[in-house]
Amino acid sequence: MNAPLGPRLRSTGGDSTAPQSLPGDERPSHEVRVDAHLGTRVHVVGARQGRPNLPSTGCPFCIGGLEAPEPYEVRSFANRWPAMPGDRCEVILYTPNHDADLWSLGRRGVRRVIDLWAERTEILGARPDVDFVLVFENRGAEVGATISHPHGQIYAYDHIPDRPRRRLDAGWRPDPDPGRRLVTRSGTWSAVVPHAPSFPLEVSIAAETPLGDLVAADDAIRDDLAMLLVDVFARLDQLFDRPLPYMMWLNQRPTDGAYRDAWFNIEIVSPWRAAGVQRFIAAAEVACQEFFNPVIPEDLAERLRCLPGPA
Repeated sequence: MNAPLGPRLRSTGGDSTAPQSLPGDERPSHEVRVDAHLGTRVHVVGARQGRPNLPSTGCPFCIGGLEAPEPYEVRSFANRWPAMPGDRCEVILYTPNHDADLWSLGRRGVRRVIDLWAERTEILGARPDVDFVLVFENRGAEVGATISHPHGQIYAYDHIPDRPRRRLDAGWRPDPDPGRRLVTRSGTWSAVVPHAPSFPLEVSIAAETPLGDLVAADDAIRDDLAMLLVDVFARLDQLFDRPLPYMMWLNQRPTDGAYRDAWFNIEIVSPWRAAGVQRFIAAAEVACQEFFNPVIPEDLAERLRCLPGPA
């Protein structure tokens, strides 16, 4: 396990270029509010206003940088600008190579990332104040990533968030017959384009046999998943012949003992509907939570299938 670094800054901090709180504002740095009508949970995190948008000098994730003073292969540490209190937000570094892509790490490199995801899930999930561990990645400025060095994050929630709970209540299972929406397979893992994607580009990855989380996955299952992730992400970067901005997250079973029959899967989505062309979620979609997708799922799957993947 990688130990967190020293003391974290938790409120308005030492970066004079970062936005500052209003004078005399002594409200808590983290507050959970719930919409009285919709039940939407909102984390009001005033301290994150002090988070710098870009590093002032160098990359903090390269060896010798602020967050990686010593050599590493993969690394985890507590986020200096957490969205939730109690060291429940972490950063995961995939590689010391600043210019790498996840798929370029190969099976062994991605397997190291998977093992760290599983390790941190198990450790954080064992805490009495954690019910759900979300592993995720934002890649590219188009989805809000401020540092290009390959990395992801982990949020450990003290409750099961609404969307995961709705999926769990619905008994989510992988599509047993995706037909033309199948992209590729590796062992028992399959990558498919969902039947009703709300983003122009979506891929769902799941095993054909029940698996609740990465912690429960043995070596063979993790190796097959690593190969599939290398394959899928290589195709995604080949789709428009340039690095694809995306969001990825892992749907794992809750760590509070509930939903023991949950089925692990990974979702990958991108806002691009064409090369460099972003599809923006419009007012009607935000207002009604009904989406209008210009990309036909079967066509997307066929385009991905026709790409060579990793050499």
